[in-house]
Amino acid sequence: MKTITIHLKGMNFAGCAPEIEKKLRKVENITEVQANYVTQSTTITYQEDKLNEAQIREMVQDCGYICGDSFDMPRKSAELNTNKSDNHQTMPEHTSPVMSISSTNGHKEMDHSTMAHSAYGSMPSATPMEQMSHDMGGKGQAKPTEHMVHDMSDPAMAKAMEADMRNRFFVSLVLTIPVILYSMLGVRLFGLNLPTPFGITKNWVLLVLSSPVVWWGGWMFHSGAYRALRNRTLNMNVLVSLGMLVAYLFSLFATIFAPSVETSFDAAAMLVTFVLFGHWMEMKSRRGSSDALNALLRLVPSQANLIAPNGEIKTVPVEQLKVSDLLLLRPGEKVPVDGLVIEGESAVDESMVTGESIPVSKKTDDEVIGGTVNGSGSLRFKATKVGSDTALAQIVQLVQTAQNSKAPAQRIADKAAEWLVLLAVGAGLLTFLIWFFIVGQTALFALSLAVTAIVIACPDALGLATPTAVAVGTGIGARNGILIKNATALEQTSKIQAIIFDKTGTLTEGKPAVTDITLLESSAALNLDEAKLLQMAATTEADSEHPLARTIVEESKTRQLSLLEYSQFKSIAGGGVQAVVTGQTVLIGTSKLLADNNIQLTLAQQEKLAALQAQGKTVMVVAVNGRGAGLIAVADRVRPSSKQAITELQKLGIQVAMLTGDNKLTAEAVGKELGITRIFAEVLPAEKAKYVKQLQAEKLFTAMVGDGVNDAPALAQADLGIAIGAGTGVAIETAEVVLMRSDPLDVLAAIRLSKATVTKMKQNLFWAAIYNLVAIPIAAGALYPIGILLSPEVGALAMSASSITVATNAVLLKKVEKKLKA
Repeated sequence: MKTITIHLKGMNFAGCAPEIEKKLRKVENITEVQANYVTQSTTITYQEDKLNEAQIREMVQDCGYICGDSFDMPRKSAELNTNKSDNHQTMPEHTSPVMSISSTNGHKEMDHSTMAHSAYGSMPSATPMEQMSHDMGGKGQAKPTEHMVHDMSDPAMAKAMEADMRNRFFVSLVLTIPVILYSMLGVRLFGLNLPTPFGITKNWVLLVLSSPVVWWGGWMFHSGAYRALRNRTLNMNVLVSLGMLVAYLFSLFATIFAPSVETSFDAAAMLVTFVLFGHWMEMKSRRGSSDALNALLRLVPSQANLIAPNGEIKTVPVEQLKVSDLLLLRPGEKVPVDGLVIEGESAVDESMVTGESIPVSKKTDDEVIGGTVNGSGSLRFKATKVGSDTALAQIVQLVQTAQNSKAPAQRIADKAAEWLVLLAVGAGLLTFLIWFFIVGQTALFALSLAVTAIVIACPDALGLATPTAVAVGTGIGARNGILIKNATALEQTSKIQAIIFDKTGTLTEGKPAVTDITLLESSAALNLDEAKLLQMAATTEADSEHPLARTIVEESKTRQLSLLEYSQFKSIAGGGVQAVVTGQTVLIGTSKLLADNNIQLTLAQQEKLAALQAQGKTVMVVAVNGRGAGLIAVADRVRPSSKQAITELQKLGIQVAMLTGDNKLTAEAVGKELGITRIFAEVLPAEKAKYVKQLQAEKLFTAMVGDGVNDAPALAQADLGIAIGAGTGVAIETAEVVLMRSDPLDVLAAIRLSKATVTKMKQNLFWAAIYNLVAIPIAAGALYPIGILLSPEVGALAMSASSITVATNAVLLKKVEKKLKA
């Protein structure tokens, strides 16, 4: 399977997305289509051995849309997570410290220059929509040298589209004003009776003035309606175009054959103008939904400092870089591509890519991520990933794919919108028949109400209800190191009732660390304090290869304690080491080892040792000159944020459990520290999924949080899999949510983000539904007996206002970002 995202030109209404999906899903060998009006693109998954990208583009072109650049990614034909939704996206093998969606078998590599334009938005200056259409090649293909992309996520292109819509609106407005003044509406409102040129009738003046408005200003709606009807679908383009044309063509007929009949050219012109205004405002609101993605696109610099083989430093375009190129990163510069440091030290700000607010120290053999910002030091590094393989390019693709996916609620809304279009046409026809034939009103009166009913019922707000919220929500997540693969996962995260955390590497740091240094009574006589004891122990362990010895040495380095002079090092069978440090004999090992060497601990000292061991810690006894001097405890240290995360999750009413392969004593000690009472200890990797099923059997919507290969089955079994970003590729592939910072608090942040996004979805769907339920009867004249009557132009304004309201409400979701971890 292969998944490709194609940017489109011509998606003027939310209803265009279901139109594309409906047609392409009928094509054999296409398994999934997710079109999105907000992002102006479509994500298509197809069988690569049966279809190719050119054929896919031709099918999209046949739907009536022009294709821009594509951004493709591989998709496994057999997913590990088989019990998840159909639009679950997998991620190939993880190779970077953050995440990776790098190429796997069958993945067609993209040209680096194409990637520079497609992924990073490094594009030529934008042109208006007509010019873009002219610049596109045959069959919807962009000219390969220009990389023209109709991409709402690119600020320049979005601005050009917005400018085109604005220009159409203002030209239409300038022409519509005299149309109003010459019409009967102007006479009634202002008492005007303007003279006409050349002695022609007012209807002909209105025809001349309104025709450019209807045909040029409203052309995008007419062409969209033609495309929809050709594809045997009804959408908002059809309704708007139908409303305009009915009013215009009726007036044209009256002008030619019945000059005395009052026309509705003013209604047609005002309808176009108000719809254009509403659409322009909606685009401004909708563009805010891509702010987070825009920020990611702007991260990559356009140039890099390439170190030539002769040592000369050249400034070259970033798209020319190749794997293994040697690069110089000066203070304050952005990292151009992913790489491996070979010389220098610095702190790098990775906040925009990983969400980590504290700059990360980088030295030789550390990895750097493209798009991050260097601190005050200078680094030389070797490029390891360029173009589409960089972590940032893959994050952008993941976010784009997530934004194009549909939440379950939107699928219902799309189906409702289809029926609403039919209802609108039916309501318009029925309105005309009732008012003209039954009530006996004039044809113009009946026609006006029919047009109003058709226009006001446009379900554009329903089409925008969840895609805009999904775009904003996934963007906020990406900016904060929370990658949500699809809209279903975004929605389901709010439903979590129970969470199982893997212990090692998730709640804990995944590596041993010194947790306690306890001085025994003899230390005073030996003139030892805590630092001196650690320094002597580290010196004794310096030549040992045991993992616990390495831990003690690392702790000494962290405290900036240098090694002392030592000699006569020897490793003792049974688990210990001995050396002469500054003339004193130091022995480190278990209490049994010390007893074997005639060093006995007092009862009080044994109690201190037992207390540390009861906490699940490994304790080493340090003896100096035959006397017990201190205890050094080592354990897999709990992450600083784990306790807060668990407490906050429990406050939300979520049951928290911990799963580990460690012994019961260690597991219970960690559980007690974190406040977790439900603990599954001594669990084999193959058994982890069984405990997820156990919670699911209790009718709890269960999430699993893990980081290792052995967590993959449990992640797949869970209702929602959450992977720690620093974990292995299999865990990340299997999960639907990836926490790039390996911070348990991000689980809480993901839930808060999901709840806020779902709230916005529900609000939008509610207001969109209520609007249509209330507006259609009023538009049809239900309140005319009490003097309330809506004209077509007012209906157009109300319809546009509903769409603007929905889009703006979704963008307001950005206010929740500051509260994610509050």
